[in-house]
Amino acid sequence: MNDLHLTLDRFSSDTDSTLGTLKVGNHLLCFTLEDEHRDIKVHDETRIPAGTYDIKLRNDGGMTKRYSERFGPDWHRGMLWLQDVPDFKWIYIHMGTTDDHTSGCILVGDGCMQNVTRAGALIDSEIAYCRIYPVIASTLLANKRVTITIT
Repeated sequence: MNDLHLTLDRFSSDTDSTLGTLKVGNHLLCFTLEDEHRDIKVHDETRIPAGTYDIKLRNDGGMTKRYSERFGPDWHRGMLWLQDVPDFKWIYIHMGTTDDHTSGCILVGDGCMQNVTRAGALIDSEIAYCRIYPVIASTLLANKRVTITIT
């Protein structure tokens, strides 16, 4: 198994949310939802800066415990945790449908609803998460590097 490089391309941002696509090469994995852009960070209401980040598994914390209880500890081996995000802490890739669920994190879903006349939202988030998580986690568990570039 080789290193894995993900790309998140943001394509729509309004006053509450940002929609994007998560890909490996040209292969679409899922849609994403984040908080909106702000020049000055507001806690739990601002998306992370564009850039490239390593992803690691985080095995402590409340979300890890909840996800492990939901999916089982043999399947869910830790949260997908973005490393060294400037001015942010505990940034994960996880499930959720609206910007109320992000707190700066990246949500995943199999479909998205517009970000034009109302805030964007995701659909089928758990289905998308259950599809992409094993690929990313197995790469990390094989001691390979996983990165994400956000544009």
